[in-house]
Amino acid sequence: MKKIEAIIHSHKLDDVKLSLVTAGVIGMTISEVKGYGHKKGLTTRYRGTEYRVEFTTKIRIEAIVEDELADIVVQQISLAARTGEIGDGKIFVSSVDKIVRIRTQETGITAI
Repeated sequence: MKKIEAIIHSHKLDDVKLSLVTAGVIGMTISEVKGYGHKKGLTTRYRGTEYRVEFTTKIRIEAIVEDELADIVVQQISLAARTGEIGDGKIFVSSVDKIVRIRTQETGITAI
C-alpha cells in the first residue's frame, strides 16, 4: 500500500477530489496547511501599505491506495491540480507497512 500526500492550491480541491473518486480512491483526508517553498512568501498591498506574507495557505490531501493504483492517482492529482503557475504544489508517495481499523481490528487493504 502507498500513502499519497499532495499539497495543492485550495481552489483546485474540487477538481482533485473528483479526479481521485473517478480513479477509484475510496477515502481521503483533507486539511488546511500553511507553508512556503522557493518563493518564501509574497509581498502584498493593503490600503497603501506593503505587507510581507511569509506563509501561504494550501490544502493537503492524504490518501492510502493499493500499490497498483498509486501511479494513476499521482497522475490524476498532477493533471487536476496544475495551473501552470509557480506554487502548484507537490506530491509525496511513501510506503505503508500496516493499517489497522480501530473499531474492527481489520488489517491491510480491508482496513482502508
